[in-house]
Amino acid sequence: MAAEPNKVLDCTGLYCPEPVFRTRLGLDELEVGQVLKVTADDPAAEEDIKRLIKRLGHEILSLKNEEDIVEFLIKKSK
Repeated sequence: MAAEPNKVLDCTGLYCPEPVFRTRLGLDELEVGQVLKVTADDPAAEEDIKRLIKRLGHEILSLKNEEDIVEFLIKKSK
C-alpha cells in the first residue's frame, strides 16, 4: 500500500516543461518524508519527471501509466 499524498498536483492538459516545473515547485513546498502525487498526460512527462526525481535525489514510491495518464507518488528524501 502506497503512502497517502501530502500534496496532489494535477498536471493533465499541461505540456513540457510545465509538469516538470510544477513537480519541482510542489516538492519544494513539502517537508522531508512527505509525499507528492502528480498526474500528467504529456507524453514526455514520465521520462522527464523520472529524470528530475533522480537528479534531485528523491524517491518514486509508485508509478502508474494507464490510458495515457501517468501517476507518480514521490517521496521527498532531502
